[in-house]
Amino acid sequence: MKNKLVKALAMGLTMSTVMMMGSVTTFAEETEATEETVEDAETKDGEEAEEEYEDTGVAPETPGEVYEPSVDPEAPKDQAIMVVSFGTSYNDSRKETICAVEDAVAKAFPDYDVRRAFTAQIIIDKVKDRDNVLIDNVEEALDRAVEDGVKTLIVQPTHLMNGLEYDDLSATLAEYADSFDKIVLGEPLLTSDDDFKAVATSITAATKDFDDGETAICFMGHGTEAESNQVYGKMQDLLKEEGYDHYYVGTVEATPSLEDVLASVKEGEYKKVVLEPLMVVAGDHANNDMAGDEDGSWKKTFEDAGYEVECRLVGLGSMEDIQKLYVDHVQAAIDGNGETEEK
Repeated sequence: MKNKLVKALAMGLTMSTVMMMGSVTTFAEETEATEETVEDAETKDGEEAEEEYEDTGVAPETPGEVYEPSVDPEAPKDQAIMVVSFGTSYNDSRKETICAVEDAVAKAFPDYDVRRAFTAQIIIDKVKDRDNVLIDNVEEALDRAVEDGVKTLIVQPTHLMNGLEYDDLSATLAEYADSFDKIVLGEPLLTSDDDFKAVATSITAATKDFDDGETAICFMGHGTEAESNQVYGKMQDLLKEEGYDHYYVGTVEATPSLEDVLASVKEGEYKKVVLEPLMVVAGDHANNDMAGDEDGSWKKTFEDAGYEVECRLVGLGSMEDIQKLYVDHVQAAIDGNGETEEK
């Protein structure tokens, strides 16, 4: 079977029978951890995921069963949408963000079977051991789709940017190109100028009550060593251009750093600082690096600098406008111009 994958693959992958094209957008490791991812709480290598976390949230999945989003049982099983996320072990945040995005996609595309995959194996293992909830990694989800007879597969990541996690996903899909008649990879959340404007509109609308001139509203992203880290600077520039002078964007592991954001805030005459993650989920980074009480956290650093601090543990995926943006990206992937050769 010959296939053409819709999206030009990065990192020099050459394929004679397949061409891949991405017309959608999602999350990063955020590192993506969102990427992710985009982009989440834990890092790509998962060092921070080892921390003990006593979760008071109720797992939205059924213990002992592989989780799948709310799908129409009558939907054709030969075409599917796989929503790929970095993942999080915080059950409450997963329900409010990742599950919400998946269910929005399932509702918007009733003719597609909607599936889930996580890229962080350490999170998959942790959720399985702690909650007996089974979540596929990307390879498992792809193998399951092949076994189930899926012929057309739309893969929509929830990664924030086109970073390391997104590149890894693209490379993995290339290995499965001959297993489907058509496979399309959507783009990350922040890709086009319209994407940036939509996200900026959403986060400013959600925090407008704090924009009183005496409060600095600071968003914390993950950051990545990849070139895609520039999305944070671009978002900062856009916010300033749109007149949101009291909004600041920084990262945990790249630039702009916490020190950069603190220096910018000190230039103003603020009494209060509001902190919120610029990540799809509010997981480990949001709860500890941002809102933690230990030295080095964003909260503690701003408190030590003399500011009153309020932390909002709200992941981007919980916002309806962001969910709609993912849906739009899926539609763009479905409408792509990729060609598929018949068997």
